[in-house]
Amino acid sequence: MTGPGRPSGPAADTEALVLTAALELLLSEGATALTPQRLHTITGVARTTIYRHWPTPLEVLAALIAVAPHQPSAPSGDLAADLHAEVDLLCDRLRDKPVAAFLRALMTASSADSGYGELRRRYVMDLLEPFRAAVRALDAGDETYAEDAAASIASPLLVDVLLLDRPVARERAHRAVDDLLAKTTAP
Repeated sequence: MTGPGRPSGPAADTEALVLTAALELLLSEGATALTPQRLHTITGVARTTIYRHWPTPLEVLAALIAVAPHQPSAPSGDLAADLHAEVDLLCDRLRDKPVAAFLRALMTASSADSGYGELRRRYVMDLLEPFRAAVRALDAGDETYAEDAAASIASPLLVDVLLLDRPVARERAHRAVDDLLAKTTAP
């Protein structure tokens, strides 16, 4: 039974308002702009509410990451089809949604403050999870294989988009899936 007092978290509409504004601010100005004062100014949400729930830019980013994960699709039993579908989804997210810009902002923030490094790793691990889940669904035994498979498929996409400023290389990512599966089934 809970007693009277403040709820443990912000109301859903307040959280959505603040985190939407935070994402827009992050993408336009970077992580250092995510101060409680700035979020109050943009959203009109009481400063005390923002300070209570997101007192630092790091905590705002952590909240954004917590609401960002893409849930893996239900496995079809066809590993190739599942991995190809996840490649398409990741390519779409990197191209059409703020995933690449969000990662760039995390990389910039982590270069200035090592506290952001763990958030960056957590976000990337969330991006890799659908690939690991697809591999695990077919071969539940080897977690190292699932991790290596996910990295071999997604890493070239992330390097191209984040480090080389290239467009999403969907065809190359599909070839990475095919190469991985060929190695797995080769005698």
